[in-house]
Amino acid sequence: MVRMPAIYLSHGAPPLADDPVWPGELAAWAAGLPRPEAVLMVSAHWEDAPVTVGATAPVPLVYDFWGFPEKYYQVTYPAPGAPELAAKVRGLLGPSVHKAPERGLDHGAYVPLKEMYPDADVPVLQMSMPTLDPAELYELGRRLAPLRDEGVLIVGSGFFTHNLRAIDPSGGVATATAEFDDWGRRALAAHDVDALLDFQHKAPAPGFAHPRTEHFAPLFVTLGAASEDDGDDTSQPIDGFWLGMAKRSVQFG
Repeated sequence: MVRMPAIYLSHGAPPLADDPVWPGELAAWAAGLPRPEAVLMVSAHWEDAPVTVGATAPVPLVYDFWGFPEKYYQVTYPAPGAPELAAKVRGLLGPSVHKAPERGLDHGAYVPLKEMYPDADVPVLQMSMPTLDPAELYELGRRLAPLRDEGVLIVGSGFFTHNLRAIDPSGGVATATAEFDDWGRRALAAHDVDALLDFQHKAPAPGFAHPRTEHFAPLFVTLGAASEDDGDDTSQPIDGFWLGMAKRSVQFG
């Protein structure tokens, strides 16, 4: 079985589907990946401790957003559940893993997946973030890393910068946002895990880029799932900005 990469992507918001560029970027990225047996999704929009796994059979999506046009609440994504993957996650993490069988995929999961795997034919399991602590999330990713050898695509889904007060519908980008994004580009290219884990002290304007860190935090799971061998096989398939926020995404392996 082909060893799968570990990825972190910026997931945008429901209107991503109408962007003239971004859906094609996600589709092209997925087309260049080995086809996964399943996807393990860690989204910025589900924080719950201890680690909790979501539905393992198709259930309604979680429309965890407000004030959008009605069409975005009519979107469906009936991907198969992944009960075998849920069992493997519990095997790797231990019996403390909780179950939330009624929790469907939130927009941090289904919005990008709908562009990457539009036929909804890849089993998906969503897992909660039990903390925002970078080191703990890194360790969580490290413990999940063996799944890559079983055909599982581990996806951390957030937003490379996420300051809603800095949104600019005209596409303007704040200097602090651009500086944080450039720092992140260089740190990822160098595979400087220590700097990334300590981004609140090492990055420029971290508090502006992330007033709260939940959208950067899934990156740490991805970093943990990556290996030292992936250092020379790292790419950043998507970059640029959307409404003034950085949509940088990264692939390890």
